[in-house]
Parts: sequence; structure tokens; C-alpha cells
Amino acid sequence: MSDEDFNMSMRKFLKQVGVTSQQEIEAAVRKAQEAGTLPAGKVTARMVLTIEALDMTHVVEGDIAIGDPA
Repeated sequence: MSDEDFNMSMRKFLKQVGVTSQQEIEAAVRKAQEAGTLPAGKVTARMVLTIEALDMTHVVEGDIAIGDPA
């Protein structure tokens, strides 16, 4: 596989991760808002990337501002 093919494949995967993750977060926020359980301010998110064939695990943590529950 060429470097170009590898980079395109990786970018496609990362785009899918980003888009689907955003959709899931938005759905969870809406559900919590409708249930009246949405916390004010921010929530902490953790993303775990695992590639078993490469014996690799990468963790990214960060806060997502969600504002006031309305």
C-alpha cells in the first residue's frame, strides 16, 4: 500500500469516527435534555482508539461545553 493510499484510508476512517461520534453525542445530549438530566456547564468525554493488530491503545479526554439545561 502506498503512503497516499494509507493516508486516504486513515482520513476516511477518522472522518467516519468524527461524524458518527458527533451524532451520538448530540443524540445523548438531546435525550438527557428531554429527560431533565442534562448537567449544566460541561461534560467530560473520553475516546479510546484501539487497534488490536498493532497492540495499540490511544486515549483522548476532553471537556464538551453543553451550556445550561433548558
